[in-house]
Amino acid sequence: MQRVTLKDKTFVPYISSDKISASVYQMAQKINSDLLNDMPLFLVVLNGSFMFASDLLKEINIPCELSFIKLASYHGTTSTGVVTEMIGLTEEIKGRTVVIVEDIVDTGVTLEKLVTLLTKKEVKQIKVATFLLKPDAYKKDIKVDYVGMEIPNDFVVGYGLDYDGLGRNMKEVFVLDSK
Repeated sequence: MQRVTLKDKTFVPYISSDKISASVYQMAQKINSDLLNDMPLFLVVLNGSFMFASDLLKEINIPCELSFIKLASYHGTTSTGVVTEMIGLTEEIKGRTVVIVEDIVDTGVTLEKLVTLLTKKEVKQIKVATFLLKPDAYKKDIKVDYVGMEIPNDFVVGYGLDYDGLGRNMKEVFVLDSK
């Protein structure tokens, strides 16, 4: 992995694709075990979760369904604190187990909005799977059931995560260069 520049920011290597793969595999095995007697709906939060969700679902071997929702709360490198639902949920989910698939949980604003939305739809249970968790930034009481990796409160790109729309296609994760 080499340094990359996206627009006006430089990023340095942070998490290798091998480490990502191992983390996703371990998470999938835990979900397979925990939800063995269920048929969950994996609700993927776009855009950032697309790579993680693709890799995760390839390792899920229990019956399941997949849907997508698009929520946004970021502009540049900071959260706006305002979540906008852009693409809605169309499946009937009353009485279902829903696994929210997130790329990263930092403040928890987006997650809280989604859990509120799902709770109103009378789901059986909500599980949260995130590739990355920033425990120092997380301000909510919602349980995150499956965590690929915990990271400091640094800005990262790659593996679905972006900086102003760029960097999502990189198979590794990079962190903002502090120099």
